[in-house]
Amino acid sequence: MRTLSWATSTDGPGPCHSPAMRLIRLATCTATAVLAVATAAGCAPQSDGASVTASSPGTKTACAPGTLATQTAGKLTVGTDKPAYAPWFQDDKPANGKGFESAVAYAVAKQLGYGASDVVWRTVPFNNAFSPGVKKFDFDLNQISISDTRKKAVDFSSGYYDVRQAIIAVKGSKAYDAKSVADLKNAKLGAQVGTTSLDLINDTIKPSQQPAVFQKNDFAKSALKNGQVDAIVVDLPTAFYITSAEVTDAKIVGQFENTTGKTEQFGLVLDKGSRLTSCVSGAVDALRKDGTLAALDKQWLSEAVDAPVLK
Repeated sequence: MRTLSWATSTDGPGPCHSPAMRLIRLATCTATAVLAVATAAGCAPQSDGASVTASSPGTKTACAPGTLATQTAGKLTVGTDKPAYAPWFQDDKPANGKGFESAVAYAVAKQLGYGASDVVWRTVPFNNAFSPGVKKFDFDLNQISISDTRKKAVDFSSGYYDVRQAIIAVKGSKAYDAKSVADLKNAKLGAQVGTTSLDLINDTIKPSQQPAVFQKNDFAKSALKNGQVDAIVVDLPTAFYITSAEVTDAKIVGQFENTTGKTEQFGLVLDKGSRLTSCVSGAVDALRKDGTLAALDKQWLSEAVDAPVLK
């Protein structure tokens, strides 16, 4: 759903995370075993009581259940933004295990050998999650789409959700009765800054009017209610929640086809070069293979299959 927005991020490069320093770190931290130990504090994410393993990433030893080199030994620190919206989270409480992303986080934790009581949640603003700099989480999930641009600053796990975008309009607006992408050309559209929703407006719909850009979806919803925009674009599950619980006089006009030839996916975000990346990806892959992700999708996002496709 969301794409990179450097300007709105408050994070800056950490001492070992600027482009130049990453090259230095690569050379320095792999030169010898002695240098690797000596420079670990300067080149690894800072944390309280972080556990350390000498195993190389991707090995069975490195991914042994409950023994990862996490922010805090024996704990798994998971980041997400606040407020945490349904259907991704329920009641703005990520730790309750309810909602698709909360359930995914605990399923990944279990796959990695961490019980529910071992999961620690940390509030991380959306843009900060994938901006350059040292991270204070082991992984973050917040409907963050995997992209090559973002991969320059952070690592991603395998995708845990295949995304489609949708458009919401209030009755009486120019977009309400749209049956095709062309029918949206003259509408005043809006989306959250730094999102693939905004990219879709600019790259696929290409409206005649400049789209309205909002810092948060809350502001976009208010603009929709107040008639400041004809429609807003969000990811499909969020669209279902907005229309059913928040803007009840609005409807989902439709969803959009994937025209890029590549499925947009949400991925878990990790620090650049994290020793956990291969282990976390392995956990996500296992959950996809054994049907867990599909079951959670059905449980929390099942209604998202009913919106018409706009062409």
